[in-house]
Amino acid sequence: MKNKNLFSCAGKVVVVTGGAGLIGAQIVKGFVSSGATVYIADNNKDKAKKLLNLPKVKFVYLNILSESSIIEAFEVVRESDKRIDVLVNSAYPRTSDWGNKFEDIPFASWKTNLDGQLGGYFLCCREAAKYMKRQGGGSIINIGSTYGVVAPDFSIYAGTKMTMPAAYSAIKGGLINFSRYLASYYGKDKIRVNVVSPGGIFDNQPESFVEKYSKKTILGRMGKPSEMAGAVVFLASEAASYVTGHNLMVDGGWTAC
Repeated sequence: MKNKNLFSCAGKVVVVTGGAGLIGAQIVKGFVSSGATVYIADNNKDKAKKLLNLPKVKFVYLNILSESSIIEAFEVVRESDKRIDVLVNSAYPRTSDWGNKFEDIPFASWKTNLDGQLGGYFLCCREAAKYMKRQGGGSIINIGSTYGVVAPDFSIYAGTKMTMPAAYSAIKGGLINFSRYLASYYGKDKIRVNVVSPGGIFDNQPESFVEKYSKKTILGRMGKPSEMAGAVVFLASEAASYVTGHNLMVDGGWTAC
């Protein structure tokens, strides 16, 4: 390969949906460190303000629930930087009743959440791939989850108000196989499509939950948001030029045993 630094993304234009969020912000920082131009595609510019001080970081408004907003956002990026090399789907829209127990989930809520996340990712992938195909290739990385691969352990939520929403498993499981579909469909166009599936990420959850979760991982702890960035940058870089249709587990060993 011509690039001596296989993990460099210098010269690449990257779009991160949900780039102002918990994991998305760390992914943005990871791409900055690898030399890319990064667009925070989000509906909250205030949350993105600190990141906009970083070199080659830009903001584009994107409402993942709106088809017109998604189309417009990708047009803005393409017109501004003339290409889109990488898309990372990290947006995480959800309804206010997201944490309801299964018996209490309204069907309308179920449909809204599946359409909002899976539908939004579908639209973003479609728009990004349209431009990537024209320019001769690209990389799409969707953020999945361990719970898109294995069933949740509800015992770790005991004694807390937390639970694992039913729609989450359906969304992430569907997203993983949808990504395989896209990898197969766009392989001829040199567009690679992969998934990074995080394990539990520490976000000031109740102590009892953190302890129970940590005991189930090989590394004995929850993940840090920053620990997802390396996996994403790897899949976007030339170091992963022969990797497509893959679901990379970044879960501290949760799914290994």
